Amino acid sequence: MSVFVEVDHVDRIFSLPNGESYVALKNIELKIKQGEFISLIGHSGCGKSTLLNTIAGLDRPTKGGVILEGRQVTQPGPDRMVVFQNYSLLPWLTVRQNIALAVNRVMRRQPKGDRRSIVEHHIDLVGLRHAADKRPCELSGGMKQRVAIARALAIRPKLLLLDEPFGALDALTRGGLQEQLMQICEESHVTCVMVTHDVDEALLLSDRIVMLTNGPESHIGQILEVPIPRPRHRMEVVNHPIYYNLRNQMIYFLNQQKRDKKRKAKQTAAAGNTNTKGAIVSQTREKLNLNIGFLPLTDCAPLVVAQEKGLFQKYGLEEVNLYREQSWDAIAEGIATGRLDAAPMVTGMPLAMTLGMGGNTPIPVITGAVLSRNGNAITLSNRLFEQGVRTLKDFKAAIAKNKDRVYTLGIVHESSMHNLMLRYWLASGGIDPDRDVNLVVVPPEQMVKHLKAGNIDGYCVGEPWNCRAIYEGLGFAIATDLDIWPGNPEKVLGVREDWADRFPETHIALLKAILEACAYCDDRRNREEILQWLCQPNYVGVAAEYIRPGFLGHYNSGTGAPTQLLPRFNLFHYDNANCPGRAEGLWILTQLARWNITPFPKNWIEVLERVRRVDLFGEAARQLGWPDIEPDRKPFQLFDGVVFDPDDPLGYLKRLTICREFNIQEVVIDRTATEAA
Repeated sequence: MSVFVEVDHVDRIFSLPNGESYVALKNIELKIKQGEFISLIGHSGCGKSTLLNTIAGLDRPTKGGVILEGRQVTQPGPDRMVVFQNYSLLPWLTVRQNIALAVNRVMRRQPKGDRRSIVEHHIDLVGLRHAADKRPCELSGGMKQRVAIARALAIRPKLLLLDEPFGALDALTRGGLQEQLMQICEESHVTCVMVTHDVDEALLLSDRIVMLTNGPESHIGQILEVPIPRPRHRMEVVNHPIYYNLRNQMIYFLNQQKRDKKRKAKQTAAAGNTNTKGAIVSQTREKLNLNIGFLPLTDCAPLVVAQEKGLFQKYGLEEVNLYREQSWDAIAEGIATGRLDAAPMVTGMPLAMTLGMGGNTPIPVITGAVLSRNGNAITLSNRLFEQGVRTLKDFKAAIAKNKDRVYTLGIVHESSMHNLMLRYWLASGGIDPDRDVNLVVVPPEQMVKHLKAGNIDGYCVGEPWNCRAIYEGLGFAIATDLDIWPGNPEKVLGVREDWADRFPETHIALLKAILEACAYCDDRRNREEILQWLCQPNYVGVAAEYIRPGFLGHYNSGTGAPTQLLPRFNLFHYDNANCPGRAEGLWILTQLARWNITPFPKNWIEVLERVRRVDLFGEAARQLGWPDIEPDRKPFQLFDGVVFDPDDPLGYLKRLTICREFNIQEVVIDRTATEAA
């Protein structure tokens, strides 16, 4: 069924008297089919009514727009009718006259007799024949609301918008009207969007339930499908096998948002002050001298550019010291202990540290920017190439043939995309990465040495360590991540949450410097200059021949196949590359759980809100004058075609054929240990 209503990346920003602004809605993207019944739920202040008014044309979005049947909504119109909680009836008119008022205004060109018939039909539709000549003061609350519904439906709108229509009614009256509304909607095939606080009402009436997070910057946290067949009756719905599972998911979402609101209020009280955007205002002097760690990899380029081009100083950071670290464990240790203020991290590390990977004390770490995408390859030794291995299927055959040995493959860190992508690639070919091969952690710049010594049979790593092995005749790239998941997030900027709260302006300045550097990196006219910087011993410190393939020149896989120009192999800025989207973060959580690296957090929405800070990215992007839109939260797939739905992560996990027994548990993110450190 085609899209009937599209809410296209809507932002709603309100100006405040002090000159600041309040972002009520952020990047709302929703597609509604004709005849669907959609409910909007969330805590008070999350922007439900604002969104409804925007769809109605009663309010204008600051960014984005609403499309109804291919036309943009710019003002109210008779194709959209709103039913409010307070009825909005004219007290001096009867039931018949209130309905006729709308019909005569919208259908004034139709014959008077036809209009009268429409009015009488809708009086009967809502069961008010006995009260047709009564005024509102003579009606009960439920009867008044039936008049409002009849008036809305009488002009035959394409879209019926309901703003808590039954909120002021007693339970018995509300139940009767809900049943009547369902019947009317099914008979008239009208499309409905309803705001409600009642989870049972939403489950009874809806095809989908859109759950909104707390403001500011309220966005869609989850969309719940309600696959209970129609026509529906209350007791049949309540007794349906999935009813309580759906209900519990809604209540759990609302409880997560309630905890989040309390946490933010506690932080605000502790800080003693907030700005209008809700960010903590530090009571200590902003930190202007930073220590930032990095590993010698091609995709440390944004950090190098920010240093060499003076971008840190441009945004007020007086002195930034870059420290070349030996391993990703050293990066994690530096952030955990406060030795480092910030660092480029493998993408899963902020999530893993926040969840307490490996039995370690959980340390809340956040990311406000993705620094690079792609840039990895899976390299196997030339010994395997000589045995005829060219594809994943060939590698599986080699494993089956050589049962007397176990092939060992290197990864850089358990939480890295290198590990998760290598495991995904192996598992898609029927190779169990924990039972059919041996995975070991090796620092990136030691990979080539261990491959040459025969300690490992291959590895997954970022450049230049694949190209170096190929250049020296030690291995071949059997796959790059462009073959597995083009555009996957590779490195992110990681800082401790308490550090970001203590130095908010410093953090935004750091983000702006890094984001501008990312944009500089993706202008290929600058790549030769950046290449020369990367070759310096204080950065990557290798010959240009190892860095150039993929970064600037043609990529050589070492298989004898023609070299390829891969303009997206190292992606730093284009295609909204820098936004730390929550959907891809959720995919990472599923993979960490899949291999028992961390439990899957039952409160995954809360975890992603804490770690993947789209709001901080947005603030930095807006200050730079850049778009701040988060990528669409829609299903996606990797090379094997298995679809990941961000609204059903557990369903996705259960569909994976090779998977460990994973744990699901609520994760309590406690900052006490972090602050003590």
